[in-house]
Amino acid sequence: MKNYIVEFIGTFFLVLVIGLCVIAPGAGNMAPLAIGGVLMVMIYAGGPISGAHYNPAITIAIWLRGKCPAKDIPGYIIAQLAGAFLAALTVKMFKGSSLVTAAELNLSLALIAEFLFTFALAFVILNVATTKKAEGNSYFGLAIGFTVMAGAYAVGGISGGVFNPAVAAGITIMGLSAVSNIWIFLVANFGGAIAAALVFKLVNPEEA
Repeated sequence: MKNYIVEFIGTFFLVLVIGLCVIAPGAGNMAPLAIGGVLMVMIYAGGPISGAHYNPAITIAIWLRGKCPAKDIPGYIIAQLAGAFLAALTVKMFKGSSLVTAAELNLSLALIAEFLFTFALAFVILNVATTKKAEGNSYFGLAIGFTVMAGAYAVGGISGGVFNPAVAAGITIMGLSAVSNIWIFLVANFGGAIAAALVFKLVNPEEA
């Protein structure tokens, strides 16, 4: 149960910061820094307890890597989605008077951008947070948070810089993304995470 509570809390604050920083009046060009920062600190806080996934796609990648029992997957994903849902409602409470317009996405470019940077995120996580050679390092949270920050700056204007199905659900509830777009994130995010797990196993055979 404690794992699920931590996953709920971490995902809640990730989605909360995204909404508060992106919806005007927000943080403007500093939003990716705040988003990467809150992910970093929540990973340091929750990593020793739940592994600090805060992302259904990452949960699947870590399961494929062999570091998350299959029985934990439903609980993790439910907790992540619940955290995203409550965060979205909290953002709407704070920013209910703000005008929110759903982003218009180029289908092919958004799919590619989300796939590539979800791959990068999952690949970084698997290498810095689940390997014997990196065990006990003090930089794992920074590496993961900075990956999200870099991705948000790089492709935020193309896909929204989501890289996370729970975040996709949250921004849909907030009105930042149309309901019709959610499949883009589900396909690209889970696909990128699965690809990263397969490549991780290929380049780290000693970690099997």
